[in-house]
Amino acid sequence: MEKQGSNNMGRRKFVKASGLAAGGLMLAPSVLSAKAHIDGDDTIRIGLIGCGGRGTGAAIQALSSGQNVKLVAMADAFRDRLDDSFKRIKNELAEREMDASMLAVDEENKFDGFEGYKKVIPLVDVLVIATPPGFRPIHFEAAVEADKHVFMEKPVAVDAPGVRRVLAAAKKAKAKKLNVVVGLQRHYQDKYLGWVDMMQNGVIGDITTSYVYWNSGGVWVRDRKPGMTEMEYQMLNWYYFNWLCGDHITEQHIHNLDVSNWVKQAYPVEAQGMGGRHMRTGKEHGEIFDHHYVEYVYADGSRMISQCRHWKGTASKVTEQFQGTNGSAPEPGILLTRSGHTIMEHKSRKDPNPYQVEHDLLFDAIAKGEYKYADAENGAKSTMTSILGRMATYSGEVVKWDEAIESELSLAPERYAWDANPPILPNPDGYYPVPMPGETKVM
Repeated sequence: MEKQGSNNMGRRKFVKASGLAAGGLMLAPSVLSAKAHIDGDDTIRIGLIGCGGRGTGAAIQALSSGQNVKLVAMADAFRDRLDDSFKRIKNELAEREMDASMLAVDEENKFDGFEGYKKVIPLVDVLVIATPPGFRPIHFEAAVEADKHVFMEKPVAVDAPGVRRVLAAAKKAKAKKLNVVVGLQRHYQDKYLGWVDMMQNGVIGDITTSYVYWNSGGVWVRDRKPGMTEMEYQMLNWYYFNWLCGDHITEQHIHNLDVSNWVKQAYPVEAQGMGGRHMRTGKEHGEIFDHHYVEYVYADGSRMISQCRHWKGTASKVTEQFQGTNGSAPEPGILLTRSGHTIMEHKSRKDPNPYQVEHDLLFDAIAKGEYKYADAENGAKSTMTSILGRMATYSGEVVKWDEAIESELSLAPERYAWDANPPILPNPDGYYPVPMPGETKVM
């Protein structure tokens, strides 16, 4: 176990740990050639696991990277989602007048069910992982063991055992010089890169308070269909079950929490807060809260004030703000002196799409045989930051990082199968048990 406060770190160490973009480690092409491509051909073969909207988008972005790439294998728990994703990718390539041969997934290389990812991995050079977050530790670990480069969506886990599993695989990926990019795309966004760099270099002094928000109306709900098993229903509605999603503080709000960690070049040492269900309280909303309010503390005593909610008809706010001893950062791209004079005002109208940039950079490095990206460690620790906040709101207790990350409480089911029971089941009226502060055990 790390000592209290040991997750605080200096700028150079933080940047190295988070593996952020240009300036990362590079190797000569010959060093990585054995891991860059299979079959001795210069085509970079891509495999997609998780064929929902984000996975489909990521696959299209990978194919749009400008490199000699092909999507050759796909897997999803649900065959209809895989087929829909394939059609959407095909249509998008046609609409963009891109080379249709880049979509090279033969029928025998389309795999459904819980084990499909195992059949994709041997066929590819790069794995795009966009399955529900609860599966990501399993899939990332398997990809690294097989020497594959990875693009992995955030968050990378839903519980502390999963975070530790990703951290262990991240260490192996570094040793093997495997490029790993995590979908915390603000790290690849021009507006954030200059803004964060200036704050890290003290332009507004020491950061005393971070304010981070993901306040929105919420996301989709999918109907229960006749004959569905409970496992099928929860997999289809993965957002509302913690073993799959981790609650929206983890699935969405991680973006904003991660920016505070990035600016602070550290991770919180403790958290306390409150949350509950006020508007999204139906059977269809599973077990997760619809709002969280968390106060995080860093080792230097500074605070991160965190809000996230899923309330329709209320003010939306998805952003980050910072207060420094010599100025402030009222929104991404803007820095002010204490007296309110502008230090920085980034004009982002012509900035490239960061979702595309992260793929462009990843595939450029792979094509050149360079090792430049090692995002998994930071992805795991920012995921743990969100889990720390969830532990605080669910329990009503002050939760310490060093204790939380060592928790043995796993949210995973005993087995992955359509006829298996998920970890949480509805009562006879169809409602799921909801965490209760003061009663719920989080470690």
